[in-house]
Amino acid sequence: MGKVTGFLEYDRQELKYQPAADRIRHYGEFTLPLGKPDVERQAARCMECGVPYCHRGCPVNNQIPDWNDLVYDGDYETATKNLHSTNNFPDFTGRICPAPCEAACTLNLSDSPVTSKTIEATISETAWQNGWLVPEVATTKTGKKVAIIGAGPAGLAAAQQLARVGHEVHVYEKNAKAGGLLRYGIPDFKLDKNVVERRVQQLVGEGVVFHFNTKVGVDLAVETLVETHDAVLLSGGSEKPRDLPVPGRALSGIHFAMEFLPQQNRRVSNESLGDVEPILAGGKHVVVIGGGDTGSDCIGTSVRQGALSVTQLEIMPRPPEKEDKLATWPNWPLKLRTSSSHEEGCDRLFGVTATKFEGVDGRVKEVHITEVDGKFQPVPGTEKVLKADLVLFAMGFVSPVHEGMIDALGVAKDRRGNVEATEEDYKTSVPKVFAAGDMRRGQSLVVWAIREGRQAARAIDLELMGKTDLPR
Repeated sequence: MGKVTGFLEYDRQELKYQPAADRIRHYGEFTLPLGKPDVERQAARCMECGVPYCHRGCPVNNQIPDWNDLVYDGDYETATKNLHSTNNFPDFTGRICPAPCEAACTLNLSDSPVTSKTIEATISETAWQNGWLVPEVATTKTGKKVAIIGAGPAGLAAAQQLARVGHEVHVYEKNAKAGGLLRYGIPDFKLDKNVVERRVQQLVGEGVVFHFNTKVGVDLAVETLVETHDAVLLSGGSEKPRDLPVPGRALSGIHFAMEFLPQQNRRVSNESLGDVEPILAGGKHVVVIGGGDTGSDCIGTSVRQGALSVTQLEIMPRPPEKEDKLATWPNWPLKLRTSSSHEEGCDRLFGVTATKFEGVDGRVKEVHITEVDGKFQPVPGTEKVLKADLVLFAMGFVSPVHEGMIDALGVAKDRRGNVEATEEDYKTSVPKVFAAGDMRRGQSLVVWAIREGRQAARAIDLELMGKTDLPR
């Protein structure tokens, strides 16, 4: 423990943002990083608890007290090694993870948890700046060949782990670039795509071969991959969005979030949109249906595109401003969360649902809403009408897309429609085929995807070699 009284001497110091009026004019990251002395003081606040609940909160089991101590001492190089021993991509999680580790921190009992997410990001950026994160090329090759379908965080983590122990790894990705939702879902103002690309290039340097613009099950038969590889990992994510089949759903101007967000990411990256119709919020009244992170991303993007107004609908009741610590800690609490995008300009309505859409000349113009009761049934007499020129569905995802690859493989599915495989071995019902990430567990966080990719890589290495040194 670097400083025994650190948590008593130093207050929690939050990251600051560029003013909203400035940041909505661009798509770049807008957090203002802390200086090294401030970060080291924040690390000094860690109490290195006898039972560190932050470990319990972190899906990849980051050794948070250890690297907090190292940062307090200014030993960023050792902290880098420690951090990367459990997390392949801390520069991703240090930006976009909701930080369940901080919710589980003992100091969160007094609403002042250690700023572990900020410290994690600082370690990673320091490592890049000093050239410590170079490709780790396997010294010996196993002669085994593994195909990974899907280049999201689960697939990338698995690819890196497997390449580093000497397997020949091929990653098949339907898009033009790697990253999955990191690249095409999360806006650039939350995660600069150069941060993703430098990791992709690290993997390329380690021998991972990427096959872009290749949709397995359409452009390439999945059976061919199974026949020509020693193992196949399904890591294509959970991409079937939750729909809202109410009257007027077929009107133009109603889109899923993952039709809207990837377009803007492609514009920022100067990547072609193809032959799809542009979806833009400029000069429009926007209604976002869904109160989670994806809905928040739609809000921030709509504001930057010049929306006249943005309204967010959430079917759940308004959560409390503050959780009951003794009832929830160290678990992730249900409480009102206001994102930077909300602060940029948005009306939030809780406990409501859309009942129908109306339009003019086939294009949406209004959303009819009503309050709902505890069973999510409409409450008579609470009906309202909202202006809406663009409606975005951000209600989550129900399962992977079954048509094509999954149906062709014939893998067993669980009751929610995900590919069935256990956390013990990640094996599907089809020999040689494994599954990890959202495709296996359902819609979740990037940190869970990294965990699953790492664990699936260990399971594959064990299956192919009869033993493994990869961590679980």
